[in-house]
Amino acid sequence: MTQTLKTKVLIIGAGTGGYVAGIRCGQLGLDTVLVDGGDGLGGTCLNVGCIPSKAIIHAASKFETVAKAAGGGTLGITASAPAIDLSQTVAWKDGIVRKLNAGVAALLKKAKIRVIKGWAQFSDAKTCRVETEDGPITITAEHVILATGSEPVELPFLPFGGDVISSTEALSLDAVPGKLVVVGGGYIGLELGIAYRKLGAQVAIVEMADRILPLYDKALTDPVAKWLEKHGVELHLGARAGGFGDGKLNVTTKDGEPLQLAADKVLVTVGRRPRTQGWGLENMGVAMAGPFVKIDDRCATTMKNVWAVGDLTGEPMLAHKGSAQGEVVAEIIAGHDRRFDPVTIAAVCFTEPEIVSAGLGPLDVEGRDDIITSVFPLAAIGRALAIEAGEDGGFVRVLASKTDHRILGVQAVGQHVAELSNSFAQMLEMGAVLEDVAGVIHVHPTLGEAFHEASLRALGHAIHI
Repeated sequence: MTQTLKTKVLIIGAGTGGYVAGIRCGQLGLDTVLVDGGDGLGGTCLNVGCIPSKAIIHAASKFETVAKAAGGGTLGITASAPAIDLSQTVAWKDGIVRKLNAGVAALLKKAKIRVIKGWAQFSDAKTCRVETEDGPITITAEHVILATGSEPVELPFLPFGGDVISSTEALSLDAVPGKLVVVGGGYIGLELGIAYRKLGAQVAIVEMADRILPLYDKALTDPVAKWLEKHGVELHLGARAGGFGDGKLNVTTKDGEPLQLAADKVLVTVGRRPRTQGWGLENMGVAMAGPFVKIDDRCATTMKNVWAVGDLTGEPMLAHKGSAQGEVVAEIIAGHDRRFDPVTIAAVCFTEPEIVSAGLGPLDVEGRDDIITSVFPLAAIGRALAIEAGEDGGFVRVLASKTDHRILGVQAVGQHVAELSNSFAQMLEMGAVLEDVAGVIHVHPTLGEAFHEASLRALGHAIHI
């Protein structure tokens, strides 16, 4: 027998956009049902993306530190050669995920959100059927928030399965592969490829573009490229991957020559696409913007009282964007006057070294003569040198308007610079000028001093260079 539910708000997807929307709806007193049919509470980011990948990256860095100490010593520290049981590392990572899952569940319960596990199938814009372990449930709602997220792109000639894996499987291997080939030189492939190189795998990267991380300017990506070269990672740029068989990946090089790369695992990271199939989107009457659901600045679709947030709505496909959209939609449904109109959405690549970008970069202002660009090297920052973060070519860069000194963009590359991203975004969101950053007394010794010095340098009076 089919159970029937009616609710004020129905949320489809329990990722960072969906569950945050749910919690905010609960805080605002809105009767809300959340349908979780994907990766689990927290979605891709918590279960098979941001959090587990950063855990593996952290473990890999610790392993590398011990390996350096065993290879002749570092900072006066010596150690025996390390070994890794990746299955234990993965179990530790899974423990973190379970803890965070439980935390999200507790927050939703506190907010009085009813969570239903199962995959939704919409028959019209406000009605769906969910197959659960206890039988089918039909849900009708006044408002629907779509937060179904995204999924890895599969190449037709490299279908996932066996030794051809996506980032999901790469985070749950039981052993470090002897030879790993990464198809795709974007941030996901590089983050995981670097981590496995630190763990001892031989790594090769195949990228169609002429350089890694093609969405970032060369100055930002050069330190990463130098790390890859120094650590023996093969780079095949301007190359195309082909089929995989008998432990070898077929590649066509930039010069059109055939090449075979031996691989125990082939990690395909050529992008992600919105999860629009399999849940009845075609029955909801919403307009599309290419592969994404079309929304306005209120996150409203073209169907009344149907909203969409997160990866489903387009680039940038970032967890923190989805969370912010989820809050906006919940407040609009509760009667607040809100818009989703951020000045910037900062992005971080957790490569070696890390990259941060917020606002406009050099590629966005190319050819303009009304821009001040100021770069300050981490090599001139005491904290960076004291934690071995000053010798890899890292820097902080500020772009500002010549006329009023308004900060238009901030980028950084270097170890641990991810932690500067919120400061960069905050200054841009507040409409800060160079004098605002220059006038803030920055704590010494910290990496954030590089932001201060870059702003001072743009004004013509940096202190430490």
